[in-house]
Amino acid sequence: MKNKTGLSEQAFQFEGKMPLSQAIPLGLQHVLAMFVGNLTPLLVITGACGLAGNAEFAGLQISLLQNAMLVAGIVTLIQLFSIGPIGGKVPIIMGTSSGFIGVFSGVAQSMGSGVLTYGAMMGASLIGGLFEGVLGFFLKPLRRFFPPVVTGTVVLSIGLSLISVGINSYGGGNTAKDFGSMENLLLATFVLAVILIVKHCTKGFLSSSAILVGIIAGYIAALIMGFVLPHTGIDAEGAEFTKSWVLNWQQVKDASWFAIPSIVPVKLVFDLRAIIPVMIMFIVTAVETVGDISGVMIGGLDREATDKELSGGVICDGIGSSIAAVFGVLPNTSFSQNVGLVAMTKVVNRIALACGAVFLILCGLIPKLGALVSIMPQSVLGGAAVMMFSSIVISGIQLITRHPLTARSISIVAVALGVGYGMGANPTILSHTPQYVQLIFGGSGIVPAAMVAILLNIILPKDKEDKEIEAMEKEELKQASAE
Repeated sequence: MKNKTGLSEQAFQFEGKMPLSQAIPLGLQHVLAMFVGNLTPLLVITGACGLAGNAEFAGLQISLLQNAMLVAGIVTLIQLFSIGPIGGKVPIIMGTSSGFIGVFSGVAQSMGSGVLTYGAMMGASLIGGLFEGVLGFFLKPLRRFFPPVVTGTVVLSIGLSLISVGINSYGGGNTAKDFGSMENLLLATFVLAVILIVKHCTKGFLSSSAILVGIIAGYIAALIMGFVLPHTGIDAEGAEFTKSWVLNWQQVKDASWFAIPSIVPVKLVFDLRAIIPVMIMFIVTAVETVGDISGVMIGGLDREATDKELSGGVICDGIGSSIAAVFGVLPNTSFSQNVGLVAMTKVVNRIALACGAVFLILCGLIPKLGALVSIMPQSVLGGAAVMMFSSIVISGIQLITRHPLTARSISIVAVALGVGYGMGANPTILSHTPQYVQLIFGGSGIVPAAMVAILLNIILPKDKEDKEIEAMEKEELKQASAE
């Protein structure tokens, strides 16, 4: 059965039976949206441990990057289909978390660089993941602390924090020497324009695949630019560099066709200096996962997440992170970037997302395939990212405004965003606080906004209108659970 746009109705149903001819491209665009973000945290932390750029550890880093793709695919399948209580059966893509970069960087500073330090991070991730998994079992009694006004604020904060990430990619990546160049800006704008045209001037399957079409168009544009524009530039010091939009086909040529992933590539080390801060971060991750699942359910299925979905999702977050540690990979959590893609396309079909997960696994087993995706210019990704990430903001607003706003809910959102998100998004304000406070609350603004929203939701008194809305929310949640 097809809807009036020509796309199968099953695309908008989580458990619908969708034809592979449509599911594969729709799943592939999820992979393209998160591929770089899935590998970047690993590159940053191996660099902090002195493993990146070191010929002695070159083989290890390649193995870790390969494992990162493999694990993301496996954990995504667990999240989509569940194994017992592990997995929420929600349209979420899992991947290497960037939220742990600050904590792991702090661990590297306190323990020094080297393989043993990286092993301590993996040991801490193994224990911390199990801790979050246990936390997920107790999520139902904690659900009352996460009404839509709180989860909506968390989702809104996630979206706001990602917009700056998207705009950085739009300019070619802020570490690129040609960041913000006309070539990068025009390439990103071209991708965004293609996405908008395909999204709103076509129907059905093509419209829902707008991100994929835009990224493919970006590859083609970058290829053409390579024929007519110079590949190199001169930086301020007079050194020559390769421009960030240039496609590195040599990387694809050098990649092997098949590679067997290595289990425990780095010896696990258990050190309290790493375990304690990482366990605290896993609590933070659980809050973010609740926000991601809430955002994807309201954005994709127009309903709130059930207790079972939230609990299973958080348990998968934890157990998946422990699995990742065994493969030498940083914690795997729900990927907010893909929440924006679901909110934008409304495609929540499990088969489509599973096709993306299988493609990730293939990238882990077939390095040449992974290399083809990894050479994507940041500006091409940025053209798609700014729209996807803004869609998460819209999902947060939808959650907050699902019921009429009261004076109490307005105060919760206003203070959580103003004080909480504002403080986290400008971490220098915390420069004189203890390091653990900076690690937990500095950076993205998501955690302080969530904490302020939860605290105000507990403290502020409810009037008659608030109690009526609370009763309506409980009834809606009960109906969603029954369905």
